[in-house]
Amino acid sequence: MSQKRMTMGLIVGSRGFFPHHLAKSGREEMMKVLAAAGMDVVVLSPEQTQHGAVQTLQDARKCADLFKQNADRIDGVIITLPNFGEERPLADTLRWANLGVPVLVQATPDDPRKMTIANRRDSFCGKMSACNNLKQYGIPYSLTSLHTVAPDAPEFGVDLQWFAAVCRVVKGMKNLRVGAIGARPTAFNTVRYSEKLLERSGISVETLDLSEVLGRISRTKDDDPAALAKLQAIESYVATSGVPKAALLKMAKLAAVVDSWMQETEVSISAVQCWTSIEENLGVVPCTVMSMMSNELMSSACEVDICGVIGMHALQLASGTPSALLDWNNNYGGNPDKAVCFHCSNLPKHFFQHVRMDFQEIIAGTVGKDNTFGTCVGRVKPSPMSFARFSTDDFTGRICGYVGEGRFTDDTLDTFGGAGVVEIAEMQKLLRFICENGFEHHVAANLSQVAGSVHEAASKYLRWETSWHGR
Repeated sequence: MSQKRMTMGLIVGSRGFFPHHLAKSGREEMMKVLAAAGMDVVVLSPEQTQHGAVQTLQDARKCADLFKQNADRIDGVIITLPNFGEERPLADTLRWANLGVPVLVQATPDDPRKMTIANRRDSFCGKMSACNNLKQYGIPYSLTSLHTVAPDAPEFGVDLQWFAAVCRVVKGMKNLRVGAIGARPTAFNTVRYSEKLLERSGISVETLDLSEVLGRISRTKDDDPAALAKLQAIESYVATSGVPKAALLKMAKLAAVVDSWMQETEVSISAVQCWTSIEENLGVVPCTVMSMMSNELMSSACEVDICGVIGMHALQLASGTPSALLDWNNNYGGNPDKAVCFHCSNLPKHFFQHVRMDFQEIIAGTVGKDNTFGTCVGRVKPSPMSFARFSTDDFTGRICGYVGEGRFTDDTLDTFGGAGVVEIAEMQKLLRFICENGFEHHVAANLSQVAGSVHEAASKYLRWETSWHGR
């Protein structure tokens, strides 16, 4: 999946009595690295300040003004310290720019062979002073994995990709609009949530009653262009052999109605009531429609699990690939570090080894097979994975959650729906944590390893109390 080109604001720190040529070469080196990583850069020019660095109050004003002029473009800010750096102007720049984006502090290492006054950096020490001032100013910031690291070092390349994922999560959560399509099923108290706590984090929930969806579908003609386009997309997306054409058309109309509403209301992701109103009143399951949305990076969760789809979205933003919502469903034999993850299923196609459309075996026992076509059946492919769960805690007035990593295995599994065997180190410890803290049985999963970026974004910048399993 392609990622949108990112833009970083760059602050070059410098202190007057340290060699100025280090600021010049450090700026040029960092700009080259960011360009090679496919990123645009907003930075002072050598004509605006000495070597384009920030070392005076006036420099800080100029840099803050430049950042404010480009606020809509800037995804994150990198402070690079090619020498010690003037600590206060760095913090002043960020305070005055007031971007509200993640900040990465990088310091370039000294060469033991070049420790004379002509080449000495002291960035090792300057980084501590810069961080001290950021902490005093109440500005959250992130650190490189090594205390000092050269911009062109492989380790910084890894740090940069990690930080880019942090920036995507933070930006993607800002002013997020989530669609709640239908009411929470009575039997799913576990997915209750607080709209007010989400709103405090800048996340709005837009509701749509299921009766409105069904009404719009009933008024959609069989030859409606939008519905026919969705029908073609469904048949191209998944094998539909044995599925009645009438059921496929119902799914297509559902997809067209939901798509139109999401565009009208500027909703990016959604959570849908399924059990069992859609089956009883429309005669299909919405699984394939939801699977297609998630596969196109518009995450969609079942049972109106709003916090579940927010976890899906966070992982998707970090990795740039589709997420799924799964049940922590079952043990896998006697292995304490393995479990079956399952849904019945709306997993995105991206997750499957092979996938086909069929009827939903669980709900069919209640509403009949003919009313449950549309589920995506298959095995999850072996892959590294990350997981995340966020919840609103009304008792403490906070959003909390957990993240971690593991892998989907190729262990045999004979079951229906969409399922895979997951292996996670110290899984019994994780399961105890989930139960002791009252987290839901739903968990978001992504075929990547981005737990670190999601944790950093959630805990440091969104200020959600987030645990990182296995850190």
